Amino acid sequence: MLSKLKILLKNLGPGLLFASMAIGTSHLVLSTKAGAQYGWVMVIPILLANVFKYPFFEFGVRYTNVTGKTLTEGYLNRGKTYLWFYGFITLVSTFTILAALYTVTAGLFINLLKISHVSIDMIALALFCFISILLIVGKYRFMEVSLKFIVSLLFIALLATTAVVIFKGSVERIPDFTPPPLFDNVGILFLISLMGWMPTTVEASSWVSLWSVEKWKTQAKPSLSESLQEFRVGYYTTCLLALFFLTIGCMTLYGTQTELSGNAVTFADQIVQLFTAHIGPWAYILISVAAFATMFSTCMTAHDAIARVSIDILELGLPRLKLSGNKRIFAVGVIVLALVNYIVVSSFSANMGQLVSLATFVSFVVAPIVGYMNLKNVMSDEIPQAHRPKKGLRILTYAGILFLSLFSVYYFYIVVF
Repeated sequence: MLSKLKILLKNLGPGLLFASMAIGTSHLVLSTKAGAQYGWVMVIPILLANVFKYPFFEFGVRYTNVTGKTLTEGYLNRGKTYLWFYGFITLVSTFTILAALYTVTAGLFINLLKISHVSIDMIALALFCFISILLIVGKYRFMEVSLKFIVSLLFIALLATTAVVIFKGSVERIPDFTPPPLFDNVGILFLISLMGWMPTTVEASSWVSLWSVEKWKTQAKPSLSESLQEFRVGYYTTCLLALFFLTIGCMTLYGTQTELSGNAVTFADQIVQLFTAHIGPWAYILISVAAFATMFSTCMTAHDAIARVSIDILELGLPRLKLSGNKRIFAVGVIVLALVNYIVVSSFSANMGQLVSLATFVSFVVAPIVGYMNLKNVMSDEIPQAHRPKKGLRILTYAGILFLSLFSVYYFYIVVF
């Protein structure tokens, strides 16, 4: 037992980065809002998204461990159409996901230090610069080590907060409270946002793949079962924390008709007040730091991942660029991403809601397509029969693709008609 735990701790890395990246907007923002607005019924879409999307992410880990190749290399092996389609998705992510994450993080930082006289654009710019330096200088190893500490603290803090909230009981509802409809235009759009980024965007499956390859440069590659076990620890952690945030939102806000703001700074203050109201004013600084650290780690992992995957796509699709072996190219990618997303943040200002809605909607629509692409990779001739997913996992994959596709069609139907 101890030897198995030792092996698991040694292999912790890609799955942990996945958890750190996922426990951000989908959890802190959307899961809390789901409980606050719609109550316990939102347990169902959160669990459905986590269950149906699991194979999509697991296939990335499986393919990379068996072949030693990144998931994007697998797309190229299926055909250039696969690669360039994924490149298009990554391009959209470049202009939405990072900007949304940095906007939320900047709002939390302003709230933490009470510096309302400084614009959110300038705080975001400072964060872009600082995180870019950390990624360029510290590289993968620094990110992995630092996030082990952050994720551990966050889990403990959230577990304690959830326990306190449950012990104190649900907040008193206002008289004649009527739950908002879930299946009107607003409700469906929120469901799509929630499931689009729950536990995280599906295109992040290739990010885990790239982190695995990077880790194996300095450490012996684990067996397939060990890699899958390490990934599941991260995946199950994100699912559990989503339920923690939902519980907090449900028991402290549901029935009060309190709306969580779309303004990043106002939202940050609401979230921190939400926690401290049930723990005590003394915990304000601790909760503020924990919330900021959560989003900061999400920004760092997403920034690193999108830079890596963008370079990988260009290197595979346009080999004449000769990006391989160029040690400066990662630094250039990180800086370019920072500049592009700073422009997006400046354009949207503090309106976090628009950015998050756009990013999550795109993620939801492309999820079944990326899931199918990942299935094609692990069922290809590159994977020996013994290492291919079992029948049950394949059935779950098709069920997930069908569920997400039908939901997208339903959304388009109610918007058009």
